[in-house]
Amino acid sequence: MRTDILLKIAIAGACYVLVSTAQAAGDPEMGKYKFSTCAGCHGVPGYTNVYPTYHVPKLGGQHAEYITIALKEYQAGNRQHPTMHANAFTLSEQDMADIAAYVSSIDVSEEKQPVKGNITAGKQKSATCATCHGEDGNGNKDNPNPTFPRLAGQHEDYLRKALEDYKSGDRKNAIMSGMAAPLSAQDQADLAAYFASQENGLTVVKNGRTW
Repeated sequence: MRTDILLKIAIAGACYVLVSTAQAAGDPEMGKYKFSTCAGCHGVPGYTNVYPTYHVPKLGGQHAEYITIALKEYQAGNRQHPTMHANAFTLSEQDMADIAAYVSSIDVSEEKQPVKGNITAGKQKSATCATCHGEDGNGNKDNPNPTFPRLAGQHEDYLRKALEDYKSGDRKNAIMSGMAAPLSAQDQADLAAYFASQENGLTVVKNGRTW
């Protein structure tokens, strides 16, 4: 079973690489302008989704390739979120590439929130995530793939919600659905706590303050 899962990951990784190489090059300056429609949620530190309540994800420093893939999934309805679907629905591939280029270039603008879950337990359970996301959530250093999201330092409740959605099918992704299927609610909470507690590899210094 483990061999089958790892094989699927390898195949998916290869496919994602092919997809990413075909994407239009993004213009971060144009992306900054186009991001204005996203800033009402993603530009507000600590902003939360209304119901269910969880922090909207931190986007600064995220891989551009992954952002583009995520927008396409919202556009296609493979991720269930009415607001994100509405915002992504009218975007062209160039729009997505531009927004992704801008987002990947901006500073991580939120400090990490205190983690509520069991970090130690999450680390012990994180081995199956390391193949794609790396041991600390900053990516597999031996086989980097920017189509897989950076998890380190992301909001704990957002990561937990993402795992819940992959397990329920509200997010449709063959690899992540298979990974999330056997996870209990406690497993999800522990993994979210561990990755949220890690330092983002793109931490920068802005105005003399480390983010």
